[in-house]
Amino acid sequence: MGQLNRITQQPDVMGGKACIRGMRVTVGMVVGQIGAGHSIDEVLADYPYLEREDIMQALRYPAWRA
Repeated sequence: MGQLNRITQQPDVMGGKACIRGMRVTVGMVVGQIGAGHSIDEVLADYPYLEREDIMQALRYPAWRA
């Protein structure tokens, strides 16, 4: 998972779900926002502590899992 170095999974953070950089923001939350029609810029405005590369890796993660 070297290309996805911003995606972390820890049993004590969000129940072990895939998160962004150990924060309590799950990949599923980000992908859900994009799937609901929000732009990357809107997600970044809603979560100002995220970076564009965080969003990009969150979007690549489900494809990697498949």
